[in-house]
This record gives sequence, structure tokens and C-alpha cells, in this order.
Amino acid sequence: MGLLILAIAVWLFIHFGVSGTRLRDRVVARIGEQPFRGLFSLLSIAAILFLIVGWNRAPVIPLWYAPDWLRWILVFVMLPAFVLFVASVSRRNPTMIGGENAVAEAARGIQRITRHPMLWSFALWAGVHVIGNGDVAAVLFFGTFLVTALAGTALIDAKLARRDPASWEALSAATSITPFSAIVQGRNRFVPGEIGWLTLLIGAVVWALLLYLHPWLFGIAPVAI
Repeated sequence: MGLLILAIAVWLFIHFGVSGTRLRDRVVARIGEQPFRGLFSLLSIAAILFLIVGWNRAPVIPLWYAPDWLRWILVFVMLPAFVLFVASVSRRNPTMIGGENAVAEAARGIQRITRHPMLWSFALWAGVHVIGNGDVAAVLFFGTFLVTALAGTALIDAKLARRDPASWEALSAATSITPFSAIVQGRNRFVPGEIGWLTLLIGAVVWALLLYLHPWLFGIAPVAI
């Protein structure tokens, strides 16, 4: 368990001690935005591999057992997670804002629901696996990603606010972190056509495919089919 905890500490330092902080701004000022992104990506991949090794070597200490009916609910919660992920990579990243036209475009499509669809897809994935596994190592492993995803929304917002205050103010006024919050508050509206049927179809196909392949890829079936 010690190796997993060390891997978690490394991951958290990279994402909370560097990314989204003023330390990141200073590093970017010295080496440039693109070199920093490349270096950060390499460090993140190395940290993920370290986490996987730590998780695989950790003992299995059960905390609870998810009943079959709950597992089916968790399986279907993964469907919007895949849709959010596909939608997030199928259009321009709203965090790269600048200018009125860019902000107006960033507040459309899936960003009408949340300005952080990718992070919410990761949060749903991690939360599902925390509940579905129910052992100490899984709670630590997937819980790390859950905390990172949820906290990452605020860190990214803070970075945008520092980089381009005017554009950030316009974007935050038309979008929300919490899904559907801006729509409920009347600051935006739900336009499902902007998300697109192809996004929904790809998300559903990937969801079904991974559900089917899960026993072969990860050694366990989420539900008995």
C-alpha cells in the first residue's frame, strides 16, 4: 500500500503543486507554453504508470460489496461519461479562449452543459469505479482521479482568469462548472442539436464495446450479462 500512496503523492504534486498554479505560469514564462505541455504530458503519463503499478501491488482490503442492481446503475452512468468525453474532444477546447468570437463559440455545444466536459467524464468514470470496486486500494486509486478531476475544474478556471480576464469573465457568465447549472439559472440554454447525433452514437458505441471487452481488458466483468 505504501507504493500506491507514494504514487498518489507524486500525482497530486504534479497536478496541484504545478498545473494551474503560479509555479506553472513561471515555468511557462521560462520555457514556453508548448514545451511545458509536452513536459507535463510526459510527467503525467509516468505518474499514471506509477499509480497503476502501486495499485496492482496493493493488497485487496474490502470495504463494501456493490450489489448487482447498483452495478447496473453504475454501468449506465458510464454512458454519459463516454458521451461527455467524445463531445469534449470533437470540438475546440474552450480553455483556449481569446476574443469575443472565441468566447461565443466556446459557450456552445457541450459547453452549454458544462465548460469542463472532459473533467466531468473522468470524474464520473472515477466515481463509478470507486463505488463499484469498494476496496481500499481502489478507493485510493480511483479516488485520486476523482479528486483531481473535480478540483481541476477550479484550477483551470483560475488559470484562465489570470491569462485573459476579459474573455474569462464572458465565458464564466455563459457557462458553468456544474452540469446544467448555467442552463437552470437562465445564463445559457440547452441545444442538443449542437452536440450532434454522431457524438452520441460514438459515445454509445465505445461504451457498449468497452462493456463487452471489459473482462478481457481488465480481468473482471462489471455486470453479469
